[in-house]
Amino acid sequence: MTDLFSSLTPANGNPSAQDLGHGIFHIKQLTSSNECLNLITLITEQAPLRQFMTPMGHLTKVKMSNCGKYGWISDQNGYRYSSTDPQNLKDWPKLPTKFLQLHKYACELAGLPRFKPDACLINCYEIGLSMGRHQDKDEVDVSWPIVSISLGLPAVFQIYPTQSSNSVKTVLLEDGDVIILSGASRSFYHGVKTVKADLLQPKLLQRFNLTLRKSH
Repeated sequence: MTDLFSSLTPANGNPSAQDLGHGIFHIKQLTSSNECLNLITLITEQAPLRQFMTPMGHLTKVKMSNCGKYGWISDQNGYRYSSTDPQNLKDWPKLPTKFLQLHKYACELAGLPRFKPDACLINCYEIGLSMGRHQDKDEVDVSWPIVSISLGLPAVFQIYPTQSSNSVKTVLLEDGDVIILSGASRSFYHGVKTVKADLLQPKLLQRFNLTLRKSH
């Protein structure tokens, strides 16, 4: 392990990336969530979680915030990245070193070229919420991989290699897991099924998702 990752303590001790095909990689328990959740609390004190308005005039189901040089936003003018938080017109909070370390580690495990993300979207799913099928295509160069870190409640991630709903690939993402979309899968539609309560952890009420991207 290099110095870059010396502060990381993988939850399972020896993580590896499972190649699911089409440039999709799944890493089990890359991290313990406590430190990440503490950082999310600090970030959202500066840039509170909120529902964005979509171009169709509806509020997003999940609450969102951002950190990094750019943040993903949505309103009736469309989907895009902004260097400032539209709520307070301030720069987004700095992207924590911990998140950058996890991103680099995940790319290394998947055998992907390292790159520095400039945006991290934070999604907060309450029990009963889902994310509909969509593409990530608001970045300047959509060839860069997307690295997504799951924290808290588990969720079923759905990936559609074709437009047909019969071709859906499902991946159970648990606390500390990472999913990477690269190569061909970078343009695939994907979504999240309804988040359910965990009967073994009744005090766990949310799922957070950190999506790290190179937006510019």
